[in-house]
Order: sequence, then C-alpha cells, then structure tokens
Amino acid sequence: MNFAIVGCGFIAKKHAVAINNIQNARLIAICDKIESAMEPYVYQYQATPYTDLTEMLKDSSIDVICICTPSSLRAALVEEVAATKKHIIVEKPIAMTLEETNRIIKAVEVNEIKISVVHPNRFRPVVQELKKIIDQGLLGKISHVSAKVNWHRNQEYYNQAPWRGTKQQDGGVLMNQAIHTLDLLLWFMGKPKEIFSMKATRLRNIEAEDVSIGVIRFQSGALGTVEASTTVYPHNFEESITIFGEKGTVKIGGTNAIYFEHIQIEGMPEGEAERLKEKIKNDPLGTPGHQRIIEDLIEAINENKTPAVTDEDGKKVLELVLAFYESAEKNKLVFYEEICYDRKND
Repeated sequence: MNFAIVGCGFIAKKHAVAINNIQNARLIAICDKIESAMEPYVYQYQATPYTDLTEMLKDSSIDVICICTPSSLRAALVEEVAATKKHIIVEKPIAMTLEETNRIIKAVEVNEIKISVVHPNRFRPVVQELKKIIDQGLLGKISHVSAKVNWHRNQEYYNQAPWRGTKQQDGGVLMNQAIHTLDLLLWFMGKPKEIFSMKATRLRNIEAEDVSIGVIRFQSGALGTVEASTTVYPHNFEESITIFGEKGTVKIGGTNAIYFEHIQIEGMPEGEAERLKEKIKNDPLGTPGHQRIIEDLIEAINENKTPAVTDEDGKKVLELVLAFYESAEKNKLVFYEEICYDRKND
C-alpha cells in the first residue's frame, strides 16, 4: 500500500522508518507547510513533497495517510482526508476535545474507511503477555493497580515548538507522555467509574501540568493510582504498571515498562515466572510499535476487519485524561459518565 505523511515533526520519522520496514508498504508522499522539513523524506524515500494537503489528496494512488501534526489540528485534517476515502493513521492523542473526537469518528463512519490511533505500547511483548494473564483470570479478583510514568523532559524539549506544553494545542504529561500508560490501564482494567486528581506545573515553563497524581475507581470496584511527571532529573526514571489480584501480583517496569519485574501467581508451575521474565528480557521491544500499528491497519484493510486500536479506543483514553483534568481543576471527585456524557448508556 502507498502511504503519505502529513506533518514533518519529530514523530513523522518513526512513521517513515516503520513504513520503509514493511515489505508491502511504500512512502510516496509527504506534506508540510515548511518545505525544508520535507527534504529528508524526499532525499531518503523519494517521497513527493506537497505544501498543500488538498493538492496531495488528489493523488489517487495514495491509500493511507499518517497524520502527525500537532494535536489540535487533527480533527479538521481527518475530515478532509476521510472525504477522499483514504484510510488514516492518527497520532495520539486522537484530538484535544471530545467534540473534535466525535467529528473524527463521524467522518470515519460516514466515509466507511479504516482508522487506527497510535497507541503502540499494546504491542510490546511484555504487555501482550500481561494481557493474556489478565484475560485468563490467573490473578483472580483484582483489588488495585498502580501506574507510574516518571520521565525527563527538559525545557529545551518544550521550547522546540511554540505549541508544546500549551493547554489548547498540546496538553501536559497526562495528554502526551502518560496517555499511553492510561490506554493500557483501560485495556487491562475496563471502564472507570470515579476519578480524583491533582496536578501542578512545578519545574517547566509551560501552561500545562508537568506533574500529576490521581486515583481511579473502576466499574469492577478495583482501585487504581496514577503518578506521572516530566520533572525527573536527569533522565527517564520509570514507567511501570503493577496489578494486585487475589491470586497473584505482576509488575511490568523499567524506564519504559518493557520488562517483567515481578511475577507471582498461585499455581504457576515452578520456573514458569523466570521463563517468562527471560523470554521478555531476550526480546523486550519486539517489532517496533509504529510498525505493528501500520501492519495491523494494512491487515484490517485487506481483510475488512476492525483495527487493533480504533478511534473509539482513542476517545476512551482521551475521556480519562479530560476527567483527570476536570477533577484537578475543580478539586473534587468526578464521575466518568458525567464527563463522557454520550457514554451514559454504554
């Protein structure tokens, strides 16, 4: 399939590399308002450059568009792309507001195209194994879960572009860094019921938060804690998820949650925990996440099935981030269904 990328910021490089590594995919076009930003893609991949999206969309040979622009621009771009019946991969977060997200979902539905949201951590080998453990009920009834993302993003990171760290166009640590971990929490634990959160901007000169602490009560009754920051000195410290059940405790961790740090499950055969740990240690990253997302969308198009990470999945985690924000701003517990008004009957 033929791919094009819209927006030549940092994340576009991952899409280009991933497309290049897939045998049945080609990057044939690139679009950005800044001509110099497109030069590496023209040189390395021989992609045709466009400064005008409408002009690029006239190319009927393009099958899939990867949208890698700042978050606040994505809804309008998805609508324009979807109208040409081209399939879409959109970076996280899917949008900045629920109104924008609903526009995306409607455009995809009306035009009968496939869309995938880039939450690639679901494809990590350790995450896949933990999902199997949970789905098989090996942990029994889950009492609580702990999620942590304590990373380093210095001021130079935020100074790279005027929209970085702004509330309207970018968001803070929850919207950008921890959103992947929150997506995994929802994938593992299901729908939230109540949220309470505090946030602050402690060390970075930005509008949005650089540190956030929150708690969740899931509809299952299980509790969860979320700790996220970009203030850690001098580099990324940890990303972890620990799940505590009546029959076991499992922790995935490291600086990017790619290893099993602890596995203890009732009735697990002797040596099985160490075998799992060693298996992941030998190949912690597996196939890069962006490549898996793209391969999955190609498969979904060819076999006319639902992609692994849908626009609805992107909406669910955005709703959780917005619930955290509302709780912190109002300094009170909020009910998930009241934030997500169009999901009350789900």
